[in-house]
Amino acid sequence: MSIKEKISADLKDAMRARDQLRLDTLRSVLSAFTYKKDALGRELTEQDELDVLSKLVKQRADSIEQFGKAGRQELVEKESKEKEIITAYLPAQLSEAEVREKIKAIVAGLEPGQANQGAVMKAAMPQLKGLADGNLVKKIVGEVLAG
Repeated sequence: MSIKEKISADLKDAMRARDQLRLDTLRSVLSAFTYKKDALGRELTEQDELDVLSKLVKQRADSIEQFGKAGRQELVEKESKEKEIITAYLPAQLSEAEVREKIKAIVAGLEPGQANQGAVMKAAMPQLKGLADGNLVKKIVGEVLAG
């Protein structure tokens, strides 16, 4: 069962349960899938679907931060719940220690003198896409290269 099929099935369950927040969130995810499909002009692959979900989670995280700064606690709670719903469809995220080990292996695999942040990020992101937040990867790359 694809991610989209799972979300569609969960959408029907949310309708039956009259869970309005979950219903609205899942509808927005399916809508984002449709926009992405139209933009690409082809059916979405599982990786495309994961990219859309990651983008939606990142948007929610940014909104939570902005609403927190503005003192809008009710919106922070709503966005947090939406983020939690969407995150359930993503693969489990790697821990900071696991990301650090992968980054160290990538740095060790580069030729001496090529271990700069750009080269390491270029090698790391395809391997860690969807498994770790890009900001976390960037932070750890900086720490590992700093020694």
